[in-house]
Amino acid sequence: MKNKLSLKLSRDLLLRAVVYVASVIIIYIALPKNDGVKYDYDAGKLWNYDALITDIDVPIFNDPQRQQEILDSLKVNFKPVYERTDGVAESVIADFRDRLAAESGNIHLTNQQRNLLFNTLRDIYKIGVIDIQASGVQPAAVRLHVAADSVSDPIPAASFYRFATVHSRMREAIGSDTMLRRALTLAPPNVLPNLVYDSVENKAQLEVYEKFAQAAAEVIHAGTKIVERGDFITPHTYTVLQSYEQAMSANADGNRSAARISGLGAVIIILVMMTSLFGYLRIYRPDYFADLRKLTFLSAVVTAFVLLAFALAGSFERGIFMVPYAMIPILILVFLDSRTAYFTYLVTLLLCAAMTHFMWDFIMLQFVAGFVALISIRELSKRSQLIQSAVLVFLAYSVVYTGAEFMQTGRFDSLEPAMFGAFGINALLISFAYILIFIVEKSFGFISRVTLVELSDINHPLLRELSEECPGTFQHSMAVSNIAASAASKLGANVQLVRAGALYHDIGKISNPAFFTENQHGINPHDALSPMQSARIVVGHVTDGIKRAEKAKLPARIRDFILQHHGAGTARYFYTTYCNLHPGEEVDPAPFQYPGPNPQSIEASILMMADAVEAASRSLKDHSPESIDALVNKIIDSQVREGLHNDSPISFRDITAIKRSFASTLRTMYHSRISYPEAIKKATDEPQSTQK
Repeated sequence: MKNKLSLKLSRDLLLRAVVYVASVIIIYIALPKNDGVKYDYDAGKLWNYDALITDIDVPIFNDPQRQQEILDSLKVNFKPVYERTDGVAESVIADFRDRLAAESGNIHLTNQQRNLLFNTLRDIYKIGVIDIQASGVQPAAVRLHVAADSVSDPIPAASFYRFATVHSRMREAIGSDTMLRRALTLAPPNVLPNLVYDSVENKAQLEVYEKFAQAAAEVIHAGTKIVERGDFITPHTYTVLQSYEQAMSANADGNRSAARISGLGAVIIILVMMTSLFGYLRIYRPDYFADLRKLTFLSAVVTAFVLLAFALAGSFERGIFMVPYAMIPILILVFLDSRTAYFTYLVTLLLCAAMTHFMWDFIMLQFVAGFVALISIRELSKRSQLIQSAVLVFLAYSVVYTGAEFMQTGRFDSLEPAMFGAFGINALLISFAYILIFIVEKSFGFISRVTLVELSDINHPLLRELSEECPGTFQHSMAVSNIAASAASKLGANVQLVRAGALYHDIGKISNPAFFTENQHGINPHDALSPMQSARIVVGHVTDGIKRAEKAKLPARIRDFILQHHGAGTARYFYTTYCNLHPGEEVDPAPFQYPGPNPQSIEASILMMADAVEAASRSLKDHSPESIDALVNKIIDSQVREGLHNDSPISFRDITAIKRSFASTLRTMYHSRISYPEAIKKATDEPQSTQK
C-alpha cells in the first residue's frame, strides 16, 4: 500500500513537471528572437532610460523619402553613355544601294546623283545617328566612348542625328532635284543607329547614384551621447536611435552575443513567470495544484494566449493590442476563482510584454482592462454579460490610452485612430468568449456557472419529468437544494454546483416512484417485499439515476452527486429489519450497500448531509430549535463515524459550520405561525339577510 502511494505521488509529480516544462519550452520557441539592442521609444515621447552613449561609430542614414529625392536630383543631370559602332554606315549604304537597284525600272540616276546620296549618308554617320528612345530618357547631353577605358566630355544630344532628322538632312542635301526626291520616296534608306546605348556602363553609373543617395548623411562617432534620460525624442533623435539599433544589429560579433544574452534573458523571464504561477497555486490554491486537470488548464491558457499574441504581433502593425487578453480572467473565473484568474492574467501579460516596444503603456492598458473585465462579470450567468463586459473593456482601453498619450506628449493630435480600431477588434473577440467556454468545458471536463444556471432551470426535461412522476421527491430535492446551497455559501464552496447537484441527485427514483416514502399515499409496496428485495430497489435508484443522467448528457460533476450522495453507506432501515428477522445469523451487508463512492469534494459532502437531514426532518413531530439541533447533530455525526466523509477535503471546522447552517435553515422552514384571533360577535348583532 505504501509503495502504491509513493508510486502515485511520483507519477503526479512527474506529470506536473511535464506540464511546467512543456509550457516553458513552447513559449520560448514561439518568443520573437531579439537579434539586437532594442528600446521602447517613439518620436514625440520622452526617453525613459539612462543616458545612451554609443560604443561604436553609428552612420546616420536618410529616410527612404529623402533618399529618393536625392536620387531623382542626380538623375536630372545624368549623362548617358553611348558607344560608336563601326561599319554601320557602310552597311546602311550597301542596303540603300540594293534598294535603289530594285527600283531601277522607276528610278534613273546618274553616278553623280548616286554618289551624292551615298556621301550624304556617310557625312551623317560621321557625326552620328543616335537612338535616344533606347535609353528610356531624353537627356540634354550624352557622353561617348572615345577609348576602351574612357568616356568623352558631355556632348549636347542635339548635335547628333535622330531617325527622323536623317531623312530631313538628306532632302536638304539633294535640294530640288526631282529624280533624287523620287528615289528617296520609293527607296528610302533603312536608317540604323551607330551610337548605341551602353546599358552596362549606364547601369553602373546609376548604381553609383543610388549608393550615394543611400550613403550615411552623417556619422555619430563612438563615445558620443545620443540621448539623456528625460529628453524629448525629436524626429532627428528618433532617426539616430533607429540607426544605432541597425548598427548594433549589423555588428556580427555583437549580434551573436546579443542573441545569446537575449535568449538567456528570455529563458530566465519565462522560468520566473511560470514558477510564480505554479508557486502561487502550490501555496494559495493547493487544491488546484493537486488537480492535474486544473493545473493543465491554467498552463494551457497562459501558453495559448502568449502564442496568439506572438502570432498577431508578427502579422499586424498593432496586432499586440488586438489580442483579447481580458478573456483570460473571464475564462478562468467561470471555472475557478477571481484571485487565480487575475494572477494568471498578470503572468500572461508580463510574458507578452516582451514583444512590444511600449512595455509600460502595454502593461498599464491591460492591467486596467483585465480588472474591468473581472468586476464586470463576477459571476457569469447570462451570455449578455459578455457583451456588456466587452463594451466596458473597450471603454477602459480608450480612456487609459487617451490619458497616457496626453500625459506623455502634451498634444491632442497624438491619438492614433488605428489604436481605437485595434481596441474594437479586441472587444469584439471578448464577446465571443462563450464559444471558448464551451470548448474548455468539453476539453477539460469542467462545468461553467452558465451551464449550472441552465441546469438549475426547473423546466429542464429531467426535472419536469421528476416533478410529474415523483412530486414528493421533487419537493424533497428542492428543499435539499436550498439547505445545501445555504451551507455552501457559508463555506465559500461552489453554491451553484451544489444547487444543481441537489436538484438531480434523486432522478433515479423516477423509475420506481411509489417505493419511496415521499411519493406514497397510504400504500407501501415494500410491505409485500422482503427487506433484501426492498433494499435492491432503493439502492438501485443510484444506478438508475446514472443511466438517466448519461442519457440526458448531464456533466460529469452532476453525475458525481448522483453517485456520491449516499456514498458507500448502507440502506440502514432494511438492513436492520433483515437482521431482526434473522437473529443469530451473520448478515452480509453488501446487498444493502449503495454503490458509492463516498463524497470526493466538499460540495458532495454538503449534499450527502443535507439529503439525510432534510429527509429525517420530515419525521420530526417537535420542530423546536433544540429538537432540530439534536437531529442535525445526530445525522451528521453518524455519517462522520461511519467514515463516509473520509475521502472529502472537508474539515471539522467546515462540519461545525454546516451543522449551524442546516439548523438555522430548518428552523426557518419549520417556524411556527401566529394564530389569527376570531372576531367576537356582540349579543346585539343581528344576522344579516342574504336577500336583496
